Amino acid sequence: MLLETRKLNAFYGDFQALFDIDTQLAEGETVAIIGANGAGKSTYLKSIAGLIPGSAESILVDGKPAGNLATPAMVNLGVSLVPEGRRLFPSLTVEENLLIGGDSPSARRNPRAGWTVDKVFELFPVLRELRARPSTTLSGGQQQMVAIGRGLMSNPRVLLCDEISLGLAPIVIRDIYRAVPQIKASGISLILVEQDVVQAMAVADRVYCFQEGRLSLSGRASDLTREQIHAAYFGT
Repeated sequence: MLLETRKLNAFYGDFQALFDIDTQLAEGETVAIIGANGAGKSTYLKSIAGLIPGSAESILVDGKPAGNLATPAMVNLGVSLVPEGRRLFPSLTVEENLLIGGDSPSARRNPRAGWTVDKVFELFPVLRELRARPSTTLSGGQQQMVAIGRGLMSNPRVLLCDEISLGLAPIVIRDIYRAVPQIKASGISLILVEQDVVQAMAVADRVYCFQEGRLSLSGRASDLTREQIHAAYFGT
């Protein structure tokens, strides 16, 4: 198994946000994490990315404990986060934001992926025309493409995507999700946190549903019914 969480707990001070979360991500797989606002989805990604400290054995990469590692060490293991809200560097151009993503040891850890600035521009052609523009002048959808491209530039083994469709028009969401098969084909496994259940189910191999910090449902996307998802999502 490429990445696992075992009884993953997460805290913000005295507040516990995750309770004994067990998940798995296999090589070449896309896993979707769904659930309502406040279910713990983003906390889950932050924990894997090393932004929230935990016990070493709560996160395994290639079977080795990694739950106590900080973000730079997780990046070096090939785990890259596309954060909610994009978090681009406002003073930098599109191309400069992408190049920063490639400035890490992990960019050389997954040579099969082979992501470069030109390859990102092939994935999202509109960015080529905007390469010299400050990132703050782009539309929300274009900024999201840059954020995904920046994550890809580290040539990760695992790409964590947090709410990449949030606040975007349906046509833009379609264009972004159209890139998922190409990302997978480059040898990258994905974990997608997504509130758009239909979109998540369309691209995922497996699905985990969170409710109030706990797992309420898991299974292969093709096996889960709408009724099961509704009950797990809303607790009804």
